[in-house]
Amino acid sequence: MARTASAVPRAPRLLRIALFLLLLVAACRRAAGAPVVSELRCQCLQTVQGIHLKNIQSVKVTSPGPHCAQTEVIATLKNGQEACLNPEAPLVKKIIHKMLNK
Repeated sequence: MARTASAVPRAPRLLRIALFLLLLVAACRRAAGAPVVSELRCQCLQTVQGIHLKNIQSVKVTSPGPHCAQTEVIATLKNGQEACLNPEAPLVKKIIHKMLNK
């Protein structure tokens, strides 16, 4: 009887240690792996046709991928706001061309 009584408290302790080691290994593998995509959906739900070039600070173009099936053009404005631009609009194509040639 004494053997089983001392073995019972060890099982939860061993289980906790095993879970801790498993979490530690998982955290290390994630840190050493490929970059993790933060969003698994399109960021642009609505787009605008264009914004005046003088109001744009930077432009980020995201190619289609597993997160989104369409090209996304996100302009960061000088006031800090972000706006999604329609990548097919002629004005947006000009803006991208000018921003890339800066």
